[in-house]
Order: sequence, then structure tokens, then C-alpha cells
Amino acid sequence: MTIDLNRTALRFALALALFLGGCSAVPTSTPVTRLPERDLREEVLRIRIAESPAVDLETTLYRPAGAGPFPLVIINHGKSPGDPHQQPRSRFVWAAREFVARGYAVALPMRQGFAGSGGRYPNAGCDIAANGRISAQDVRATIAYFERRADIDARRVVLVGQSAGGLVALAAASQGMPQVVGVVNFAGGLRQDRCPDWPAVLAAAAADYAHTTRVPSLWFYGDNDATFASPVWHAMHARYVAAGGEAQLVAYGSFGKDAHALFGARNGIPVWEPEVARFFTSRLGLSFATRAEWADD
Repeated sequence: MTIDLNRTALRFALALALFLGGCSAVPTSTPVTRLPERDLREEVLRIRIAESPAVDLETTLYRPAGAGPFPLVIINHGKSPGDPHQQPRSRFVWAAREFVARGYAVALPMRQGFAGSGGRYPNAGCDIAANGRISAQDVRATIAYFERRADIDARRVVLVGQSAGGLVALAAASQGMPQVVGVVNFAGGLRQDRCPDWPAVLAAAAADYAHTTRVPSLWFYGDNDATFASPVWHAMHARYVAAGGEAQLVAYGSFGKDAHALFGARNGIPVWEPEVARFFTSRLGLSFATRAEWADD
């Protein structure tokens, strides 16, 4: 009997693939094709925030070369539609590279209920301010973890946030954490179409946070943001400033097909990097020079 080895091997491979596909233990939030950014010393940590029941935050960490201690930038992710646990682990590689090149460690904690983190996404109904405050507890836990590491200087923490993560960064800054020295907000907010007059509720949340915030912030918003139209973020900024918050608004016009994607895009860097550099040096008293610029001094 003649056996067609190529055809038999193909059938076996297909059967094996179907079997493994049905019982795969690889989570959808961590595609197997993702390779670590070795030049950024990328690693994935588990930050324990609760013992009973145990809850960990899946956290990406990037670090410059050397032993440190490095000042810390915490990037807070947004929320995609659908089940938060199906949302991929946020990496923001292009943005992280800019901070690491300037001597900063960068941490990206996935908040409770997202990606590979434990716990549940907070449900505060239509109370946007409460949603941000609850999520800000994960930021506090992240800072507490890095305070115990000798290679991180957690006395100087800058909070960065994109979309819902921008709201969380503003909420965390309002809680008087002494380690936090400033906030950079990229298209921050929380859109809740099922809630009555959610834009007004969002603006009120911003004002609420401003009452107890004592650190400066830098805000980036574009005119063609598909999530937050210009009147929404203008009202949010106006209420924040009127309530005593310090917020420099960078209204940069249009960006690509959707300004909401600015922070995660490589070609968005020329838009935000000069403004962030000025904010770090002039308002926060922090360096934003690259290693090459250090050598030129």
C-alpha cells in the first residue's frame, strides 16, 4: 500500500490544530506573536493588590539601561468596547520609547477587570467621577509596589493617561498621593451613551477632581476626535480650570482619521513630544533630555 506522506502529514496537522484550538490555554489578551521589546527591557509583572480573594494587575514595565533608580511614568490605558477581559495588554511601545530614552521607567498596569488582570471592571453606573476614583485605587497600588523596588524612584511619578486612562490619571491626582508630581492627559474622559447628558456629567467629574488636585496637568485634544467632540473636551477643561485645577490645554487641531489615536501612533510623537518636554522641564522641574543630549552638555 502506498501512503501519501505529504497528504497524511497535512491531515494530521489540521486535526492537531483543531484540537489545540479547542483547548488552548493562551489568553486572547496576550497574542503569542508579541515579542518583548528587548532594548526597552520589557517585562510583564503581576502586582498583587488584594490577598483574599487574590487579585493581581498584569503590568508591563520598560526600563532604561543601568541600575537606576529611575523616576517613574505610569501610563493608564483606555477602554475598548466589549468585555474588558478580552482587551489586549496595553504596551504603547512608541510612547514608552520616548520616555525610556530620557531616563524614565514606564509602567503600564492593566486595571482590574482588563486583559490578564484579576478582579472586575468597576461599575459605578452613570457616576463618571466615582468610576475614575475606583479605578484610581489601582494606580495607588502600582505606586506602592514600585516604592519597594530599589531601581525605581517612586518619589517622582508622572501619571499619563489615554481616553478612560486620562480620566483615571486625573482622578488619581486628585487623591493627594505625595509621589505624584504631574499629569499628562491624552483625550481623557469616559463616554457613556446610555446615560443621560453624559457630556455634562463628564465635565462635572473634571470639576470634582480639580477641587482637590494640587499638581499641574497638560491636556491634549484634537478636533477630529471620534470619541469626544470638541464641545465635550472644551467644557471639561473649562470646568476643571474654573474649579481651581491647573491644566494647560493643547488643542492641536486634526490628526489622521481620528485624533483619539494620537498617543498610540508613532506619527503622533512630533505633536506631543515638544509640549511634554516643556511641561516636564518648566512645570515639573524634571529632565527630558535624551542620553545623546546628556553627552553634549
